[in-house]
Amino acid sequence: MLDLSRLRALHAVSVHGSVAGAAAALGYTPSAVSQQIAKLERETRTTLLERRGRGVALTDEARHLAETAQELLAIVERAETTLEERRGLPSGLLRVAAFASAARGLLPGVLADLAGRHPALDVRLTEVDPHLSVDLVARGVTDLAVAHDWDIAPLPAPEGVEQAVIGDDRCELVVPEGHPFTTRRVIRRADLGGQRWVCQPPGRVCHDWLMRTLRTAGFEPDVAHVAEENHTVVALVAAGLGVAVVPRLGTGRLPAGAVAVPLEPAPVRRLYALWRTGAARRPAITEAVRTLREHWPRVAQEAPLPGDAASVPRPPGAAPQ
Repeated sequence: MLDLSRLRALHAVSVHGSVAGAAAALGYTPSAVSQQIAKLERETRTTLLERRGRGVALTDEARHLAETAQELLAIVERAETTLEERRGLPSGLLRVAAFASAARGLLPGVLADLAGRHPALDVRLTEVDPHLSVDLVARGVTDLAVAHDWDIAPLPAPEGVEQAVIGDDRCELVVPEGHPFTTRRVIRRADLGGQRWVCQPPGRVCHDWLMRTLRTAGFEPDVAHVAEENHTVVALVAAGLGVAVVPRLGTGRLPAGAVAVPLEPAPVRRLYALWRTGAARRPAITEAVRTLREHWPRVAQEAPLPGDAASVPRPPGAAPQ
């Protein structure tokens, strides 16, 4: 009889494309995943992974077995959902995926709240690129995802995946201290020509929004620097190397040398929670979504305020920084 945990490991490798990626998603070490796959190969008397350079590739037999594993895991999920629903309490393993700034700015408080109120619930967080999260939910790799979209790129919700709005994340125009924009009350999009920009790489929604917005306003963007993380983007702005549009969530206090100024109309990205339809009745899902929405107003309120990092509210008892 095939072992379900070993099938789960193979399925994770098929989704993430590597043993290391599967290990990160499952919360195992790469060695543990490799051992599971090796045992499955012995059980099935089939070669499942082949070496390709420094990585691995699934054989044809492994791909067929991974598809079957996905079907079996869906059946197990339905059974677990029914049992948890009958108990009426959030419990068991809940795998959550979130993009970087949500993982940093929203999820810590949410996960701590869930752990304190529901000791039988084991929540595991994985930080993922936002464009991957919907597919991870659809494939059953993660149970719940926190994702976002912008007006130029609505979030797709494929059949079998449900979603709920968490809230709207306002974005700010961040400029170096002493920049002419800091003396103005409001900056319009028509004022953005002639600036050197710092932004995320092509293919990211933030980058695509900037390109489309400036070109619609009649400007060809001059992208001087590209960085993955918002903290790096802000550091480059603080050094006087350009301006940037930065989401408030997860950015933290602006460093010395960087000032946020209001851009009108303000760019806004909307945050969503996503889960599979088959797990919609699971108490762990409903409670996690409720807690995300409950925490959002406080998180949004405590985000850095335009042009005044010192005015960010501190938790009670926190020492000045």
